[in-house]
Amino acid sequence: MRKKTLLFLIACIVLLLLFPVFLPRFYVYLLSIILLYGLLATSLNIVLGYGGIFQFHHAVFYGVGAYSTALMLTKTAMPAVLAFIVGPLVAAALGFVLGIICIRLSKLYFGMLQISLGSLVWAIVYRWYSFTGGDDGIHGIPIPDILSSYTGAYYYTFIITAVCIFLIYKIINSPFGSALQGIRDNPVRSEMIGINVKRHQLLALTIAGFFAGVAGSLFVVVDNTVFPDMLFWTLSLEILIMCLLGGWFSFLGPMLGAGVIVALRTFVSTYTVYWALVLGILMMLVIFFLPNGILGYFEERFKKMLIEPEIKE
Repeated sequence: MRKKTLLFLIACIVLLLLFPVFLPRFYVYLLSIILLYGLLATSLNIVLGYGGIFQFHHAVFYGVGAYSTALMLTKTAMPAVLAFIVGPLVAAALGFVLGIICIRLSKLYFGMLQISLGSLVWAIVYRWYSFTGGDDGIHGIPIPDILSSYTGAYYYTFIITAVCIFLIYKIINSPFGSALQGIRDNPVRSEMIGINVKRHQLLALTIAGFFAGVAGSLFVVVDNTVFPDMLFWTLSLEILIMCLLGGWFSFLGPMLGAGVIVALRTFVSTYTVYWALVLGILMMLVIFFLPNGILGYFEERFKKMLIEPEIKE
C-alpha cells in the first residue's frame, strides 16, 4: 500500500511540474494560489486538527508575513532572499506574542481573544497610510528577475510549498507532534504524565505562524501586491472552512480543501458577487453531511471496505 501511495505522489509531482508547459497563464496563476493556500490551511491544521486549539484568526499571520516581505522589498535595499526569510520570522514572532497573551484561555475564549487582537493588527495596517499604504495596500512590489515570470513564480511556489509540507509532516509525526495530539485528546491527562501543555501549545502556535508567514511571502511573489483584507477575519473563516472541508484530522485534507475552495471561489465570482453567501451555505453543508471532511469520508469508507470482508469470513 505504501508503494502505491508513493507512486501516486510521484505522479502528482510530475504532473504539477508539467502543468506550466501546456496550461494557459491564468490557470498557472490559479495553481500557484491553490498551492500557497494549501500551505496556509495546513499550517492552521497544526494547531486546529492536531493541537485542538481554536485558532479563529489565522489570516493575521499570513498577512503579516506578506506585508513584512513586501515592506522589506519596497522600503529597504536588503537582498530579496532576506525579505523572504524575514516575513515568516515576523509572523512566527507575532504567533509567539499572541500565544503568550491568549494561551491562558482555552477553546472558544482563546479564539475570541485572538480575533480581537488580530483585528487590532488589521486596523493598524489598514490605517497606517505612510507605512503600509493603508486601504490601498502595496502594489508593483519588485521581485527578482528569476521569479518575475509566471512560470518562475509557480515553480518557486511549488518547491517552497513542497518543502514546507514535508517539514510539517515530519513535525506532526515527531514526538512533539504525538505530544500535541495527546494534549488535543486529553490535556489534563497529558499534564499529569509530565507534558508541559502550555509550552507545547505555544510552540505549535509559533510554528503555525511561521508557515502561514511563508504562505504570505509566496503570495507576494505570485501576485506582486499586498492588501489589508489579507489580515481580515473573513479570510480566517475561509481558511478554517478549507480545513473542515478537506478533513481536519487528515494531513492532506487542508490541501484538498484549499483546492476546492479557491477553484470554487474563482468560478462563482465570475457569476455573482455573493461569494460570502455561497461560502456560508457550503460550511453548513459540510457540518451536516461531511463532519470529517472529504478525505475523512473516504477514509471511513475505505476502512469499512477492509473490515466488512473480515467480518464475513
